[in-house]
Amino acid sequence: MSRPDRYDVLFEPVRIGPVTAKNRFYQVPHCNGMGRAFPSSVAAMRGIKAEGGWGVVCTEQCDIHHSGNHQRELRLWDAKDIPQLARATDLIHEHGALAGVELAHNGAHVSNLESRSVPIAASVEATRGIFPGTARAMDKDDIRAFRRWHRAAVVNARRAGFDIVYVYAGHDMTLPVNFLSRRRNQRTDEYGGSLENRARLLRELIEDAKEAVGDTCAVAVRFSVDDLLGDRGITAGGEGYDTIEMLAELPDLWDVNVSNFDNDGATARFSGEGYQEQYVKFVKSVTSKPVVGVGRFTSPDTMVSMIRGGTLDFIGAARPSIADPFLPRKIEEGRFDDIRECIGCNVCVAWDRAGAPFRCTQNPTTGEEWRRGWHPERIEAKDTDDTVLIAGAGPAGLEAARALGRRGYSVILAERGRELGGRVTRESRLPGLATYARVRDWRVTQLRGMRNVQVLPGNEVTPELVREAGCSLVAVATGATWRRDGIGRHHLAPVPGLDRIPVFTPDDIMDGRLPSGRVVVFDDDHYYMAGVLAERLVQHGCSVTFVTPESLVSAFTTYTAEQRRIARSLLELCEAVHPLTSLAGTEPGAARLACVYTGRETEVTADAVVLATGMVPRDNLYHELRASDPEALTTAGVRRVVRIGDCLGPGIIAAAVHSGHLFARTLDTGLTDWTPYRRENVELDWDQPLPPARAGIRPEA
Repeated sequence: MSRPDRYDVLFEPVRIGPVTAKNRFYQVPHCNGMGRAFPSSVAAMRGIKAEGGWGVVCTEQCDIHHSGNHQRELRLWDAKDIPQLARATDLIHEHGALAGVELAHNGAHVSNLESRSVPIAASVEATRGIFPGTARAMDKDDIRAFRRWHRAAVVNARRAGFDIVYVYAGHDMTLPVNFLSRRRNQRTDEYGGSLENRARLLRELIEDAKEAVGDTCAVAVRFSVDDLLGDRGITAGGEGYDTIEMLAELPDLWDVNVSNFDNDGATARFSGEGYQEQYVKFVKSVTSKPVVGVGRFTSPDTMVSMIRGGTLDFIGAARPSIADPFLPRKIEEGRFDDIRECIGCNVCVAWDRAGAPFRCTQNPTTGEEWRRGWHPERIEAKDTDDTVLIAGAGPAGLEAARALGRRGYSVILAERGRELGGRVTRESRLPGLATYARVRDWRVTQLRGMRNVQVLPGNEVTPELVREAGCSLVAVATGATWRRDGIGRHHLAPVPGLDRIPVFTPDDIMDGRLPSGRVVVFDDDHYYMAGVLAERLVQHGCSVTFVTPESLVSAFTTYTAEQRRIARSLLELCEAVHPLTSLAGTEPGAARLACVYTGRETEVTADAVVLATGMVPRDNLYHELRASDPEALTTAGVRRVVRIGDCLGPGIIAAAVHSGHLFARTLDTGLTDWTPYRRENVELDWDQPLPPARAGIRPEA
């Protein structure tokens, strides 16, 4: 299979100062929730990207000093941190990619919870977030010290094997961009006032870095050209343009985007592919240096248009490179149907923000490359003689069938409905969630080429069918249903009075059964579901009152970088929004709302209520099989019955996909007495002499 000639431009080498990228695919810096706590996991993940064909593979942000300590990201405070980083550069170089490192100092953006250093900033300002604290204004000695720290980090980065070192001035969260910002820089010396003065530190850092590495390493600047704050911030038509024009030829590469990260990392619910083009298109008109930009690119044709249209020299990607680390290679080989497209859900962002190893809805191997040994494109051939029956073709069932089919197992995938995809098919029809259908579409496309997998829509699996199928393994992937009783995180008992008013669940709405009139939407799920249901009901002509026990609407979406957009949307769409409020009960034509702290009740008119509170597994088949005569199952050749996906434990789509993949790799999803993945532990040498207070103490055998 070969690619059409029009895509050849994507595989041209591009010079970046003293180094050359083998193609135009550039994995821009992105966080991953693993950082310095899981160096082998990070290195393996980056190495897989290089194997997948990316010409440049960058780290996440890398702290250069304890005064700007992000706590869980990479660190390059001194030479002691080089070995961790060198592990990644070695794996990146094995596949001919360039390795880039994003050196960072977060100034007032962090509270230095680990180091307890007083944060520093261009001017006195409160630290970001909810931890109390104030960053002090840097004096001239501080600025000189900061330049020394940055230069030392540049030198150590080169020693660690990096080909590109970053000066990070983006996302409204680092010292260089805070000096640039009129909102944050109140200085009256040569580092404040005019744009030339406010850009002085950025200029000095670039010059210092260039001098430190000479012609052995490229120097890149990551810069947000627009804060999307209008005249209150940097704009692409104002100081964003002027800054790049002023410094145009200093760095070897410009990595440009918009700020803050909630804008740069917008979900597909609010922004389409290539959404940043309008802001960054000007950059190439004012610099001769190569330019990389992002926009959740998954379409090869869009990528070519970015290059041919003169917007970018490199196709930058973070989330698409997570969803499919082999995206460049698949385009190079013309395997377009094999591209696992990012759905723009930001589950990857959420788990990083939560301080946990990230995950991906489309790619269940993300974060598992080292600790479980999972490769996104390779999977071990079958090592048993099992045949497999999977009941349910939702995200878990589809992924299990696909991966088992790749292993060479004979698989029957039965779905009681006529449509495949389960919840992803249903949810993709809700406002803003159309890309969720990619979870189904990619897997269905893969299954079409597998002769060892039978897909049987319109076939409900029963205990009798299980016994007749003759399969040795049965995976029950029958999903879950939304609760109708109001039980969730806030209510642990049914909401009183639900028998006195029409009650709807997300399942009803997705099945086309919609209420009318004045509707109370009660959200105790706190992710996207209640918000998109409210939008759907307003489209239907309902007057919606949105109620949630949390202080924020769709509170979990603070992790997916979309909560502010969702809140603004609901405030504009809904008749009323009531945070910190529970649904206390219902009466004919009314709903009783209660303050979660005081219990004080108010009554609102309601013709119906919609409950998005929680799900329960649809696991009847599993329990029926477990309760049936074990001897009959054994006689039928069934040696194991397991649950996967929402049938095992309702959660997000990414969890269901991962569950299906786990079953395909292990042929089981049960609990074990051993840890099923490798850990990176700090081991203390117990053979060394102990302090007197601990003399005679030894760890238990």
